[in-house]
Amino acid sequence: MTTIEIISTQNIKPSIPTPQHLKTFNLSVLTQLIPAPYAPILFFYPNQNHATEPEIHEQLERLNTSLSQTLTRFYPLAGTIVDDLSIECDDSGAYYVTTRVNASLNEFLKHLDLELINKFLPCDPSFHGSDVRTRVTNVQVNMFNCGGVVISLCISHKILDGTALATFVKCWASSTRDAQLKVVYPDLTERFLPATDTRLRDSSMAMWVPLMKFGKCSMRRFVFDGSAIARLKTEMVRNGVQQPTRVEVVSALLWKHVMLASKETQHASLLSHVVNLRKRSGTMLSHNSIGNFVVFACAECGTMTPNIKLHDLVNKVRGSILKINSEFVSKLQGDKGPQVMEEFLKPMKDCGTNESIDYFGFTSWCNMGFYDVDFGLGKPIWVCSYVSHNSPVFTDFVVLMDTRYDDGIEAWVNLDDHKMQVLQHGPELLAFVSLDPSPLRMRGLDSD
Repeated sequence: MTTIEIISTQNIKPSIPTPQHLKTFNLSVLTQLIPAPYAPILFFYPNQNHATEPEIHEQLERLNTSLSQTLTRFYPLAGTIVDDLSIECDDSGAYYVTTRVNASLNEFLKHLDLELINKFLPCDPSFHGSDVRTRVTNVQVNMFNCGGVVISLCISHKILDGTALATFVKCWASSTRDAQLKVVYPDLTERFLPATDTRLRDSSMAMWVPLMKFGKCSMRRFVFDGSAIARLKTEMVRNGVQQPTRVEVVSALLWKHVMLASKETQHASLLSHVVNLRKRSGTMLSHNSIGNFVVFACAECGTMTPNIKLHDLVNKVRGSILKINSEFVSKLQGDKGPQVMEEFLKPMKDCGTNESIDYFGFTSWCNMGFYDVDFGLGKPIWVCSYVSHNSPVFTDFVVLMDTRYDDGIEAWVNLDDHKMQVLQHGPELLAFVSLDPSPLRMRGLDSD
């Protein structure tokens, strides 16, 4: 049985105190749309250079020093959550845990135990975390007997979305690897209205609560390799879809089969997809902008029929995302931004109060470069998020992650037990995916 022993806990403070005039960081109205408390992520590093234990400890000590330096630049991440309106940049620092795992990383990955993954995190990623007066940043470094390391982070979603998380982690990693590398400075300039009250937060939570399903949930990884995605894209092009993306075809295929798994209800379906505003024209946001600069695109489908065409669903997904254009973003940045967002989210609100509509949500962490994060330990062999198993959870929710090689996608799918039983046995879907493969097998390193 694998056990995890805590070796030490400490606070990593910024190397330079935050100036007095920056002690309060005001959150934007967009932050109030995010229901999840944390943006958790785990990086798995094998001991590929056969480093000795003293060498590994020396490398991990550099993690502390570079984190302190990085928090100086990303000063809100060293602070304390005041409420849904602001972060107190009080230099409390990051909560930092070091553990010893009595197992081999290779064996863990070869016989993957998804239930154990959350134990590698520094805090509970459930919906009860990231409350008032808690730390913004939490880190856990897990050392395996073989010298392998898992570095995990739980950073408050009030301040970071996936893109901002990638910016922070890459900056920390490059500083750890080589202090002489060019420093990446975050853009902490707010370009959306600051949140002055909790009305939008209250409204968004009223929307999310009906969409949070209580009860037993199953989580499985549906892994699409590059060749499977290429086949899907070729099929879509043949049916008139121009330049379909990986995310579009994978999302549409899963949406179709979840609807088929729910066909006895004969309900309409609503899909939402998180969209990064940094890539939308008219935002004036830089790639290194720190905050939650995402909105939810919604696509609707009527009552499911077995002969529904996949390319039609791809076009629905694409069409919903294209609605988030420069005109929409300009309105969102104006004085009536909260009202614009309220109206835009109306389909999701209606879904929460209409029992004849099923909801299915997506978020994509693809194309963010997480597999390039090198803390001096080499590039990670695997990157993943946490396992949703607590209640309340989104039981109809998918997180899309890159695979290490060949432009594949890992879809972490959360469904209620009945729908999952149907989904994981669908022959059309299984023609494109592998279920819960070992990350080693995905690299071709597992010969068994």
